[in-house]
Amino acid sequence: MKTNAARQLDKLGISYEVKEYEVDPEDLAAETVAAKIGYPPEQVFKTLVARGDRQGVCLAVVPGNAEVDLKALAKLSGDRKIELVPVKDVQPLTGYIRGGVTALACKKPYPVFLDASAERFPIISVSAGMRGAQILLAPADYVRAVSARVGELSRPKE
Repeated sequence: MKTNAARQLDKLGISYEVKEYEVDPEDLAAETVAAKIGYPPEQVFKTLVARGDRQGVCLAVVPGNAEVDLKALAKLSGDRKIELVPVKDVQPLTGYIRGGVTALACKKPYPVFLDASAERFPIISVSAGMRGAQILLAPADYVRAVSARVGELSRPKE
């Protein structure tokens, strides 16, 4: 199945692989997705939607085993204060449901901030734009596809 995210990568001539997995709607955690596709959680990146007080909506892409550092995201985005949007606002803003959010082919071209740890891997995994499918691609290709800014955005989960 081709998603809009895959179509965007095709249009840009970017090489990628799609990995499908069985979805448990009760457990959409990135760590669970990582186990299902056979990747370590730090290599499976989740896309979180945030809203800042100055710049508005942005996307933070962080490792599955980490939490976004909102202070670091605010600094990188040019906001004084930033917070994650409520789950009910995710689909109207992005066009994607929780567990399937991706910066690839998002409803609007929001600023994207990718955690610098992505550069440690030859391949990272991001949502394909639907639950049950992940896109595997080189971090540099992901950055090119979404024009992301890279920075230190995450901290270990407590």
